[in-house]
Amino acid sequence: MNEKIVILDYGVGNLVSIKNMLKSCGVDAVITNDPGMVAAGHKYILPGVGAFDYGISNLRSAPYFSILESRVLKEKVPVLGVCLGAQLLAGSSEEGALPGLNWIPGKVIRFGKERMSEHNLKVPHMGWSEVNIKKSSRLFEKMPDSPRFYFVHSYHWVCERWQDELITSVYGYEFTAGVERENIIGVQFHPEKSHKFGRKLYENFAKLY
Repeated sequence: MNEKIVILDYGVGNLVSIKNMLKSCGVDAVITNDPGMVAAGHKYILPGVGAFDYGISNLRSAPYFSILESRVLKEKVPVLGVCLGAQLLAGSSEEGALPGLNWIPGKVIRFGKERMSEHNLKVPHMGWSEVNIKKSSRLFEKMPDSPRFYFVHSYHWVCERWQDELITSVYGYEFTAGVERENIIGVQFHPEKSHKFGRKLYENFAKLY
């Protein structure tokens, strides 16, 4: 493996664009669903695009899932969830009926229709938004000023513990845009589509964890 980051392939997500962004940062990464390669990984990226139930079902049925869960929860190997991958870290989602991973206690809810109507906003939230960093994290060390990222989503996180809230953003109202507990991190936006801000975030994940 030569200390490669493992981008987890479970049939959901924009895997190649993440790998390409990491490559532009000088970071070696591999896309795989091979249990042996997952077992040897020193960091994981859990991507995802699409519906919650489809994503969590695919992930739990992946041949490496038990290895991944053990390495993350017991061995504290760092994992970064991106977009749907971040939502799967929660215990549940209003989008689906299946339970999430519950690696960070919380739930995923849909943007409130009344609040969106008040501000004449549409769902999904799509485009660039600034984020507010809520606690110290190596993920945002030396980040360029006024960090902003590219979002495409209709649902967002609600943490059970305020200490797990990493960042927020505003779309009609302030919402949780990122979570972090120990070695487990999730961001709602797409770093691979977020130019210098996303590049720095991936660099930090690769080099500082």
